[in-house]
Amino acid sequence: MMGPRRVPGAGEADAAALIEVGGRRLRLEDLAAVARGGARVALDPVARARVEESRRVIDEAVAAGWVIYGVTTGFGRFSDVTLGSGDTRSLQRNLLLSHATGVGPPFPVDVVRGMLLLRANALALGYSGVRPLVIETLLEMLNRGIHPRVPEQGSLGASGDLAPLAHLALVAIGEGEALGPGGDGDPVPGGQALSRAGLEPLVLEAKEGVALINGTQAMTALLGLAVHDAFLVVEAATVAACLSLEALRGVRDHFDERVALVRPHPGQALVAGKVRELTRGSRYLTAAGELRVQDAYSLRCVPQVHGACADALAWAAAVVETEMNSATDNPLVFAETGEVLSGGNFHGQPVAFAGDLVALALTDLASISERRIARLVDPVFSAGLPAFLTLNGGLHSGFMLVQYTAAALVSESKVLASPASVDSIPSSAGQEDHVSMGTVAARKARAVVENAARVAAAELLTAAQAIDLRGGLEGLDEPGGDPLRLAAPLGEGVRPHYLALRRVSPFVASDRPLSADIETVARMVLRGEFRW
Repeated sequence: MMGPRRVPGAGEADAAALIEVGGRRLRLEDLAAVARGGARVALDPVARARVEESRRVIDEAVAAGWVIYGVTTGFGRFSDVTLGSGDTRSLQRNLLLSHATGVGPPFPVDVVRGMLLLRANALALGYSGVRPLVIETLLEMLNRGIHPRVPEQGSLGASGDLAPLAHLALVAIGEGEALGPGGDGDPVPGGQALSRAGLEPLVLEAKEGVALINGTQAMTALLGLAVHDAFLVVEAATVAACLSLEALRGVRDHFDERVALVRPHPGQALVAGKVRELTRGSRYLTAAGELRVQDAYSLRCVPQVHGACADALAWAAAVVETEMNSATDNPLVFAETGEVLSGGNFHGQPVAFAGDLVALALTDLASISERRIARLVDPVFSAGLPAFLTLNGGLHSGFMLVQYTAAALVSESKVLASPASVDSIPSSAGQEDHVSMGTVAARKARAVVENAARVAAAELLTAAQAIDLRGGLEGLDEPGGDPLRLAAPLGEGVRPHYLALRRVSPFVASDRPLSADIETVARMVLRGEFRW
């Protein structure tokens, strides 16, 4: 079982670290380190030798007059059109120009950086027939902060992420647009961005244009970062559930190790163990029958639901990491035999399925979190807490609308969780008659993860308010009093998380806007500040 993993968040990685592509298996940790942490990149020397051998096969094939898809033929439906050797450079350049048809807002900088890393790594495996210079140009774009402007919409997820990767590659040849520093400001022409960084634009040779755009690197980078964040949301949501359990005086027996052992799903055992660890020493949790025999499912079934989410993410992470280290080009060059073979490794179906599963899992995680918020604000279910967690109900509305926001985010996520991977629209005059919609699945997954982070933040804030009120009911301190005193009855693992919340969001004694509080805590969730 690969549970929620310790992966670096934004700014956490060592910017001086060096990651060599083509030399070892990349992990989600590497993707985050380059995309968000500023780690530097280089081409592994052994991989460089493989790339040179692969290139030699292409050069010899062109000289011999072989008919090779995308090298001496057109693309898609035009694959039956054979071109002369004099058209080689124009063919590759025209491919990038014609396929740059993306629309909509641009991908964030971290996704673009992830695309550059993963495309360079795929080429460095030595099956694409490009010169080392092509890979080194992509890597230097990363190292020097050149980030192409890549529109989010326009990929069908088969034949690869053609439109997004065309926009990515245009800057490498001095065309297209690059984002301003930090992703802000007006974009600049690609050639100008290269010149400012001291790089020369590529002049593409045979096979290199198609090698740059045949692949799944947009959907894979996007989903990889979403999975990275989703693990952090699972951890934060479990911390929030423990705070809610304390505030609602939940039954500790539900998390007994023996319960998980007789239903041995790895995620369930992991989460149950973390709940026991976080709530160890709690003076608020109860024994069965002390206040009630059983809790509602949103409390009792935290291990079963959060654990299933962790298991789903573990599977998705394995798919993503496999894709991160795959040759997704077409055609593929096998230097050991001198063969150039056409296939369909660019088809994004594995990533599409994984993206849809991430959206499903995080939607359900947010759904159960919203139900705990609803119990916290409802005096029928909150074990004596005041309605909507305010001491002056009627004059003040307290946390009434926090639950509304959580409910709205969950409802939106349910729409986004509708699978993209079962859809397909034929393209290229029927030549490409089944597509994956993998990039749509990854975009939806990212949106759901962001929604779930905000719902987890809403629960953390609501539960912290309830803890303060619970402390007042127990005569420990006035609500909004000394956080150290109010934290005293909490479990050993929950206590520091409550105190972290109180450092950024004080007790709500009278109504105030809570939007900024939710956003602040959501950013903390995605930075990994509520880890186990």
